Amino acid sequence: MTGQRSTVSYLRLMAGTGVLALALAGGTAVEAQAQSSPETDEAASGEGEGIVVTGSRIRRNPLDQSAPVTGVDRADIDRTGLSSIADVLQRLPGSAGGLNSRFNRSGNNGNPPDGGGVGAGSAEIDLRYLSSRRTLVLVDGLRFINGSAASGIPGAVDLNAIPEAMIERVEVLRDGASTTYGSDAIAGVVNIITKKRQDGFLASAQLGAFDEGDGVTQNYQLSWGTENDATGTSIVVGGSYIKQGSVFAGDRAHYAFPTPGQTACDSNCSSGSANGRFILTNPLTGEALNLTLKAPVAGRPAFDFLNPTGATSDFKEFTDADRYNFRPANYLVTPYERYGAFLNFRQKLGEDVNFSAKFILNRRTSNNQAAPIPLFVGPDAGNGNLLDTISIDATNPYNPFGVTLSAGANGTPANYTYIARRFLEVGPRHFSQSVDTLYLSGGFDGEFKIGNGTWYWDTTAIYAENHAKQSMNRNVHAGRLAQALGPVADCTGACVPFNIFGGEGSITQAMIDYVTFVQRDRSEQSMADVTVNVSGNLFELPGGPIGTAIGYEYRRNAGSFDPDPIVAAGLGSDIPAQPSQGSFDVHEVYGELNLPILRNVPFFSLLEGSFAARYSSYSTSGDKTTLKGGLSWKPIEDLRLRGTWAQGFRAPSIGELFGAPSRFDGGVQDPCSDFLNSGVSQTVITNCIAQGVPANGSYVQANGQIGILTGGNRDLQPETSESWVLGGVYSPSWASNAGWARSLSLEADYYTITVDNAIASIDAAVLLANCTGRADAVSCAAIPRTASGAITQINGVLQNIASLKSEGIDIILSYRSPDVLGGTFGLNWSSNFLLEYSTTLPTAEGSVTVSEKGLERGSQAYPRYKGNVVLDWSSETFQAAVTGRFISKVTEPGYDDHVMGNTFYTDVQVGWTPGMWDRRFTLTLGVNNLFGKQAPDCLSCGGFDPTTYDMPDQFGYARLSARF
Repeated sequence: MTGQRSTVSYLRLMAGTGVLALALAGGTAVEAQAQSSPETDEAASGEGEGIVVTGSRIRRNPLDQSAPVTGVDRADIDRTGLSSIADVLQRLPGSAGGLNSRFNRSGNNGNPPDGGGVGAGSAEIDLRYLSSRRTLVLVDGLRFINGSAASGIPGAVDLNAIPEAMIERVEVLRDGASTTYGSDAIAGVVNIITKKRQDGFLASAQLGAFDEGDGVTQNYQLSWGTENDATGTSIVVGGSYIKQGSVFAGDRAHYAFPTPGQTACDSNCSSGSANGRFILTNPLTGEALNLTLKAPVAGRPAFDFLNPTGATSDFKEFTDADRYNFRPANYLVTPYERYGAFLNFRQKLGEDVNFSAKFILNRRTSNNQAAPIPLFVGPDAGNGNLLDTISIDATNPYNPFGVTLSAGANGTPANYTYIARRFLEVGPRHFSQSVDTLYLSGGFDGEFKIGNGTWYWDTTAIYAENHAKQSMNRNVHAGRLAQALGPVADCTGACVPFNIFGGEGSITQAMIDYVTFVQRDRSEQSMADVTVNVSGNLFELPGGPIGTAIGYEYRRNAGSFDPDPIVAAGLGSDIPAQPSQGSFDVHEVYGELNLPILRNVPFFSLLEGSFAARYSSYSTSGDKTTLKGGLSWKPIEDLRLRGTWAQGFRAPSIGELFGAPSRFDGGVQDPCSDFLNSGVSQTVITNCIAQGVPANGSYVQANGQIGILTGGNRDLQPETSESWVLGGVYSPSWASNAGWARSLSLEADYYTITVDNAIASIDAAVLLANCTGRADAVSCAAIPRTASGAITQINGVLQNIASLKSEGIDIILSYRSPDVLGGTFGLNWSSNFLLEYSTTLPTAEGSVTVSEKGLERGSQAYPRYKGNVVLDWSSETFQAAVTGRFISKVTEPGYDDHVMGNTFYTDVQVGWTPGMWDRRFTLTLGVNNLFGKQAPDCLSCGGFDPTTYDMPDQFGYARLSARF
């Protein structure tokens, strides 16, 4: 440990030599990845070369590409020191984050309503806050298979399934592209471009760790390529191995309790106490008792209904101090290993025909961990299965109450509502995932002549599949638990009477062996895809030839999720789940036109229009046609003004259509809880009583999490969207002509995206607010309660009910200096201003719109401003960069408007490429979060928001790269 900390301190000292350069960036934030404008990025491809760029199938001069594209090349990726392309992309200001290794979901929240499972170990990208399901991920312009997580059927790509060693660069299209690529491209497109040409070997090895000595990360990459002009053969093959170590919440004092910074339990700790919580009715007085043990008891505790908490009783009143602190066993950073291999092959078959093939094989093993399983039994437990109806017989040898605790089955009145016992004896819930992904593609491309023009064609077939397995070390078999708590005469054979009353340490190994089992779940997805594209030029317009592309695509997606049979039977005590499976076929045709109206005339250096249309026919959700139009105008050569209008759509995913009912445990505060003392209005009290909550105010919410029933809906229809992007790029040639800039560009874009018919479940907090605050009948119908007033579950089944709106401004400034001191300086500033993000949901009276701008909602921040700035200097021998990342403050509603303040991270990196050995080696040292900036406390997250903020520690790394 000491050695590791010393290493990181040394790396921090070495990298700190670049800190003073931050002042030159004007205090604005930076990110290394790629903030240059498409105008300058594409210039490197060579003017006049017709290529296919992200966002269109028409071949064109890359300098004429008018779409807003952010490029992230290999150098940008390496400059971050990160070992996951998802982490790199999630730092872009226009990104809303997504799943990553800072999520520790298995067993904590349950299954979200999209049918995709918890995504344990997965990594996704979410653009414009519209969710990862509305961001399309491509590999070399073609679809990649959606992820698999052994807990559902995800509707988004797991970026951890793509080997890092094969990535050459990434292009992020900040515009809707349903007409070009079909479903899912509502918020934008992430196109991962792989290595197709390479001469010799490229290798790198990186080792990094947090300054506490944990979270040790290893990243090894190797690729080899060759190209033979005589035979027309090109091969690139390689692989990568990445291992990330864990960080436990218990190893960071600030996150050792559910409320950050606390040193003792409060109401955010779990009611699943180590010594149990017992809520029952005193048969002598009729009052509700809320008890826990004073201390663990060997055997049966002492109890007397005449004096429940007296000196002769082993019980006392339950208080917040008796709650269980579940945080220390949870991960802040989850561990994983990734093994990836790839092959890109291309063979010229003749003068005008080529064959190409791609092979990807990837395995990801990962782990998640939660505190020991909480046993919740009784009518108010909210499990939604047998555990809610268990009665504990009077003959159970450990029952101290002398009467049968009845859950109210078979007409017998219930005399207890809730028992919660933390099953410490079996240790933490440990979830292990193993995911294998196979991706194969092959196809032909070529060209042919029509008149004086050249036309290009390609056809590609793809087959991909993945298989995921997940195991949980100890779950509780509800059927066996019911038998072990029932009449002792029925506990025969292997059955061992169960002691749920004796407190920590009272459950013996024999009891454990009888009631527990190893849970084993699995899921898989497959994709078959065939595309055919033809592009070329039609007749001439004053500005040049009309470019066109037409094509056809057929795709079949299938997926299944198979939970453990015991869980599927409703007999597990953790998250319930049912098997689900489904598939769909889609046939699509599209067409594009590029119309160069004018060129090289006064006030019209260029004026061009574009139009695209796509028709899609889904076997599950019917037909859909989308349209797109654009206009690009260069009044002068240095200034491009552009605008696009686009329709988009997203067909329901397999999980959304076919996902079986499950449960998601949401952290929701019930306004009806303790309403006589909580300060709620009389209107809320009246509405709560109308819903069956006892008028005496006796109901107090037992658990901070409420079960939300989730599940797919086969009647779902496609979402539709409309987007506008208006902006421009200014690349002043006078700056380079004057000799003080090698390149300079300023790009600004305004965007607005509206999504109608959006697939969603009404947020549980919104339902509760509508029901208790406005007596909305639709909302109240979704919230059944027990006789005590407790919510049994909230109906969150998916429907086409929402409307979404995302609106903002992107600004990107890019500068590269002429030679200075033997090298060049670069400045990249990229920022996003969020003008609006809102969700509109129906109510009985019409609809309600909830604005998220400037707020934190359930582990997703919506800051008004995010900005990154990179200042770097490079020569043939040395490289240095300082990166700043700024996130504006957000507020947590419902937590006394807790403010999560402005956050600024600083990353530094230095590299040395010695002149010896023909400059084949580069040593790089870096530190992310140089000053150890702590993420703002997120009360609703139980720590910090993992979609938006870094781990609150310095992360140092060293990398050695070589080429042969």
